[in-house]
Amino acid sequence: MTCSPSRQPSVDFLAIGERLRAYRMGASLRAEEVADQLGVSRAAVYRMEKGDIVKIETLERLAHILDTSLASLLGVGAEYYTSPVAYIERMRQLETDATRIMAHFEPISFLLTSDAYGGYLRQMLREAHPDLPAARSEALLKILEERKRAFARRRPPITSLIGLREIERFVHFGLVGRIDLPPAVRMERSLAARREVERMVSLLQEHPMGTQIGIVDDSMPNATFQVFERPSGSFVAISPFRFGELPNVATGIAQVTAAPEAVQLYTKMVDDLWQRAYKGQEAADLLNEMLKVV
Repeated sequence: MTCSPSRQPSVDFLAIGERLRAYRMGASLRAEEVADQLGVSRAAVYRMEKGDIVKIETLERLAHILDTSLASLLGVGAEYYTSPVAYIERMRQLETDATRIMAHFEPISFLLTSDAYGGYLRQMLREAHPDLPAARSEALLKILEERKRAFARRRPPITSLIGLREIERFVHFGLVGRIDLPPAVRMERSLAARREVERMVSLLQEHPMGTQIGIVDDSMPNATFQVFERPSGSFVAISPFRFGELPNVATGIAQVTAAPEAVQLYTKMVDDLWQRAYKGQEAADLLNEMLKVV
């Protein structure tokens, strides 16, 4: 009896290339800077990021250059991100071919915010992190806006869970990076936050195709998360970074994993929260009542 040779597990070099690009951006390194440290051409780095086969020795050197682990670069277990730029770039990649997105962000998903929100976020980041280099905040904002444009083009189905308590806090503080701003500024930022909530009310009433929004009048998870269902496999992304009032892009460790147990548990949590959430006109009425008293 002839035994067929055992198959070696396939390596997804395209996914490795995507993670490489995310970590490079998070490290604020240009492709030519990475190329110089590797002793290769800039074009070679771009080819790696597009999925060319890479030797394990090169991956080890890349992990050292990018201040990450070989396991994270390979996507073994969980990928860890200390840079919000790297994390948001990784999310953008995962959303590219997502067939469904399930999200909980505080207070609301950036994908569903108005066109004006990015400008306010730029101001909030300056206020919250005055020592953050402008190039870093601009890189972050650029990727966030690219995500929003890509989402608007593709319109993958999204289930967005929003905590009522988080929305109340959002309106109370307004779109601010710190609370010691002049009263006139606080008032203008509070009105801007109200406009974002009014936008949510409109989305709840209009039911755009593929967009499901649930308002949860109950405790919500402390960490924000997204579940990406993709043809090649599902992922969970968990983040300490905030892009709402009093944002945080300076401290924390985000992670991305394709572990089946994590995907299953987070999907079940989304389903449970969705069952308890207010939806449609009932949710719109709840937000309108909240706006009357906050």
